[in-house]
Amino acid sequence: MSFTPDQPSRPAEAGPRPPGRPGTARRIPAPRTGEPPRRRPPLAVAAGVAAAGAAFTSWLPVAVVLWLFQLSEGAATVPGAVRAGLAGWLLGHGVPLTTDAGSIGLAPLALTMLAVWRLTRAGVHTSRAIGARGSRSPRRALVAAGAVGLAYAMLGALAALLVAADGPGVSPVRAGVTLAVFGTLAALVGAIRTTGVAHLLAERAPLPLRDGIRTGLVAGLLLLGAGAGTAGLAVATGGGDAADLIGAYRTGVAGQAGITLVSLAYAPNAAVWSASYLLGPGFAVGTDTAVRTSEVSVGALPAVPLVAGLPSGPVDGPAAALLAVPVLAGMAAGWLLARRVLRLAADEKAPLRWAPLLRPAVLAGPVAGLLTGVAAAASAGPLGGGRLADIGPVPWHVAAVATAVTGVGVLLGAAATRILSRP
Repeated sequence: MSFTPDQPSRPAEAGPRPPGRPGTARRIPAPRTGEPPRRRPPLAVAAGVAAAGAAFTSWLPVAVVLWLFQLSEGAATVPGAVRAGLAGWLLGHGVPLTTDAGSIGLAPLALTMLAVWRLTRAGVHTSRAIGARGSRSPRRALVAAGAVGLAYAMLGALAALLVAADGPGVSPVRAGVTLAVFGTLAALVGAIRTTGVAHLLAERAPLPLRDGIRTGLVAGLLLLGAGAGTAGLAVATGGGDAADLIGAYRTGVAGQAGITLVSLAYAPNAAVWSASYLLGPGFAVGTDTAVRTSEVSVGALPAVPLVAGLPSGPVDGPAAALLAVPVLAGMAAGWLLARRVLRLAADEKAPLRWAPLLRPAVLAGPVAGLLTGVAAAASAGPLGGGRLADIGPVPWHVAAVATAVTGVGVLLGAAATRILSRP
């Protein structure tokens, strides 16, 4: 006689088993008698808290760095550090500051990237708070991102009023509009991922379009990464000059730490400028100046550590191999594209055709050009009036050259991989 142990019966309130996940389904507890249903926070509260958290975590590092400057001068005060931090925080979002020396609009991209990341998380938290997670609703994603952007705009206008009361001139209207656009776009990235709209768009987009955008982004990021490596190598090579520039300030340990941190905040700007240098258009470090592979024409420069990495003349000798870096970045992206297309064809046991490979390869160049052009525009701006009113690369020059160079590289890499992979 066989014995079969009793199996616990599945509760009636248990939901269906999630697809693709083994094991018993999670039990959904029945509501207790007399217990009110769980209520979600209002949209305004959720967006306001998320936006305020993003603003605070991106403002605090700026306030600390500028407080170190004030401490070195013996004039450190809490209100002064708060106002200076707000001014730097607005500058990191692309809001220009008006001073006696002219307009300051050169945004520290490290702070910009920190703000984008925190706002992306704000979009995630707001989408979850209103119950839009996994809804695949574009409307709910836009509502969540728009609410975060509106709350962020109010914080930006308030910050501009506080700064303008006793500091650089800032337009509250300009600050509000800029931070509204900035906050909405950044929060939308997190909202569309949380709601599943990103997956919905990816499913509906044609495969060549998806592959082309992915490959172009990879090529652009590889190019910017090469620029970061080149800039870091240049600053490291001129490390002695950079240390002398920091020591020349005679501001003590706190002040020199502040100078170093400010230089790090502008390190992503230097990475973009270095990528523009590798591409050919180069960049300016003042009016009527040029730093390109074919010429270096600069005058008096501000005493900051980053200038220690500037080249002293045109590229020659072994350093000329750096000019091939943009093409190599495109070829690497093309190799990844070809491997993906070939693997898909092998899985489907389909013949290897050129069309699924060439279509995304042609699209990748404009995508990479758009990415690098936007990065070039974000990295440039004035640092005062007069000679320092023109700093950084020309965005459309960078975008045009990057489109051509990386596009050719992607085509070469994809075609070579396709030919060499023939059985």
